[in-house]
Parts: sequence; structure tokens; C-alpha cells
Amino acid sequence: MRSGQIFPSTVIVVIFRLVVFCIPLIAANVASADDPPSAGAKNIPGAKGTIEYKPEGWKGTGVTTYWKDTDGINPGVAGCHLEVTKNGKTFSGRRVFGEACKDGLLVESNPARNAVHPHKDDLGHPDTFDCNAWCIGAKKAKAGTCVKVSGPAPCAESAKCECSK
Repeated sequence: MRSGQIFPSTVIVVIFRLVVFCIPLIAANVASADDPPSAGAKNIPGAKGTIEYKPEGWKGTGVTTYWKDTDGINPGVAGCHLEVTKNGKTFSGRRVFGEACKDGLLVESNPARNAVHPHKDDLGHPDTFDCNAWCIGAKKAKAGTCVKVSGPAPCAESAKCECSK
């Protein structure tokens, strides 16, 4: 046998290890819905379901925080989710986050526009949308994709579904 020659059994072992160890890790990082779509999203084309979201500066288990959303469930508009008091007032040190594209899906905050709502354990549950399905089903476009854009104040960044005709 020559130096550098690979045995067929070695190739099989390498492929086996890739399948057993690497593929599950890749699949675990793909955005997927944890639960069905929220009540406000369930009848909107492209709704995939909700995911759990831990905001930056997470306050911990047992802490309920309150938030409102600038756009409600509207995949065609970039929104901003703002932490507020239980009475809906803004305060210094509040946290904000924009909508986002994750693994080809739009992460769309909810529920309704400017509705103050609780996040139990300081965890959000935004909806996810397939922008292509939303654009075709809701806007009668040829296709659609999730795009990162400037956010509405005070969010610097956000995202939305952009449709092509």
C-alpha cells in the first residue's frame, strides 16, 4: 500500500461520523417553530409558528416584563418591540429589539399594534413567517424574501418580507 492511500473503510467511517454528529448539529440551528402560530397570525399565509425569544439583558425565570409592538403582526412592515411598564409607559433603561431574519424566516413580533402584553419569565414568543409563502398568498406576488432593514425608532435594525412582482 502506498503512503497517503485511503482505505474504503476509512471513507465509510468518515461519512458515518458526518451523518451521526454533524447533520443533527446543523438541523438544531435552523429556525423552526416551537409552537403553532399565535392567534393573530394563524390565518395569515406563510405563518410557521412561534419561537421562544430571550432578549438581551434577560431578567430571569419568575420575572414578568411588559412590552408593546409598533406594527402588530404585519410581515410587510418592519417593527420594533419596546419594553414598557405594566401601564404601557416607557422608562429609562428599557430594552428594545427589532424584527429579524433567521434561517430564511421572518421573526415577526406580536400581538397587536401598541398592545401592552406580558412576557412571562422575560421570554417573548414571536411568530415566524415564510416570506415567499406570505408574498404569494397575501400579496399575490411572484416571490418574497426576508430582508434586513433600518428599524423604526428606537430600534436601529429590523426586518420585513419584501415581495417581487
